[in-house]
Amino acid sequence: MSVSRRLFVTAAVAVASSGGTSLTLAAPASATGTPFVPPSPAFVEPSSRIPVGPDDTEAELVRKASQVRPTARQIAWQRLERTAFLHFGVNTFTGLEWGTGDEDPDVFQPVGLDTDQWARALRDGGFKLAILTVKHHDGFVLYPSRYTGHTVASSSWQGGRGDVLRSFADSMRRHGIKVGVYVSPADENQYLHGVYANGSARSERTVPTLVEGDDRPGGGASFTLPATDYGAHMLNQLYEVLTEYGPVDEVWFDGAQGRIPPDKVEKYDWDSWYTLIRTLAPDATIAVSGPDVRWVGNEGGFARENEWSVVPVQEKDNGRMDFALSYDAPDMGGRAALVAARPVADYLQWWPAEADVSIRDGWFYHADQQPKSVQQLTDIYFGSVGRNAVLLLNIPPDKNGLLPAADVTRLREFRERIDRELPENLALGGRVTTSPGTITVDLGTVREVDRIRLAEDIREGQQVEGCVVEADGTGGWSTVATAGTIGASRILLLPRPVRARRWRLRVTRTRQSARMAEFGLYRSRS
Repeated sequence: MSVSRRLFVTAAVAVASSGGTSLTLAAPASATGTPFVPPSPAFVEPSSRIPVGPDDTEAELVRKASQVRPTARQIAWQRLERTAFLHFGVNTFTGLEWGTGDEDPDVFQPVGLDTDQWARALRDGGFKLAILTVKHHDGFVLYPSRYTGHTVASSSWQGGRGDVLRSFADSMRRHGIKVGVYVSPADENQYLHGVYANGSARSERTVPTLVEGDDRPGGGASFTLPATDYGAHMLNQLYEVLTEYGPVDEVWFDGAQGRIPPDKVEKYDWDSWYTLIRTLAPDATIAVSGPDVRWVGNEGGFARENEWSVVPVQEKDNGRMDFALSYDAPDMGGRAALVAARPVADYLQWWPAEADVSIRDGWFYHADQQPKSVQQLTDIYFGSVGRNAVLLLNIPPDKNGLLPAADVTRLREFRERIDRELPENLALGGRVTTSPGTITVDLGTVREVDRIRLAEDIREGQQVEGCVVEADGTGGWSTVATAGTIGASRILLLPRPVRARRWRLRVTRTRQSARMAEFGLYRSRS
């Protein structure tokens, strides 16, 4: 089979189905900018992390970036598109956003708790994974932990037998939603009454640490890992969560430090925490202070116009992955960014962006706040999912333990709006032809299009640096949209519908041959 025929057959399947078959495109010889450079003989085997050094040239950096590949867990995570956060705890009842750590646990009284209601609302809103604040910065834990008294077991709610995490995990799985947990590294209660920032040295610790009256059956796995006193405290709580509440699909960390004197910093034992998670939950992504997923750099829900999943990183204390450039840099992985980060970067890593935002102004429930409008949420969707990021939308339960009715309605309206924005893909069944750097789709008849969805097959990395979408109208081919990066998902919004029978995607600049998974054409509905 000739190369051109192989590409044609592959392309025909690729546009007809978004299920992983893809088209290989090398940028044409006339592509602007640095031309495609094939791998040198010193080819590095595909990896999610490739070392770099200060002496690497721009060409070497770009070549290495083209060889970075996502892990299976990262691919699965990027396909989720819409994920949910549920900030719930003592702050829900005190009105604070950052608790003090000395709250009376009895303030926690969600007398109408219904996590099935949460799950139904999220499912109907199109969400695929939900993350619960199992422990926020105040240190209050939403399950009866053996390692602190600052938990639901110290509340009179449900006679001290309540377990929000158990209810949450069971409900999410019952409704087909993946389970994520947020366990805050900061812990105000442990600072006031425990071991946070107590100055202890790292030493070998055995996890789980058995306690008096420990009801766990013997013979379970145990680990010896380096940690401070507080690091061991976190390891024990992570062990409880990851062994007693079923499979966990995401473990979410931020890098927050407690609100403590500057001489009382706790150096977190990231390497030991990661090791425990990888062992107990090997399929779970670790975000955002973690090696799998990074913070997009703002809490507004918007990714950069050109968002790269391959970015330069540094490895900091105890194995924490950190940005080589500022977290809010306007360019995280383009050629200029690779060069700018060269003096300090340790690796180029597949580290895709998660764009977080709350449906209300606050992260916890406040009765005087209202949810964002459907239009605001739609703009956020296109600014996150449409820019190679995964949306993490926070919907805070109220004091009764329910998602507010207005928020539930808004989630459903949001899903319905996105369904109208991207209805059936008009390119399905179209006749596809290819030439160097170009995919052409003949729809068979003139159709109106105002939304274009592109996706690379990220199993082969992120390669596209520039592309153009053109339509063949009455005056011949004309440009209707341009873009830089594509990645796992790029959605282009046309200012007005364009009528044409033939459409084409021209890749004008790539790092390595680009494999396309989707060239979708849509006409939104009002």
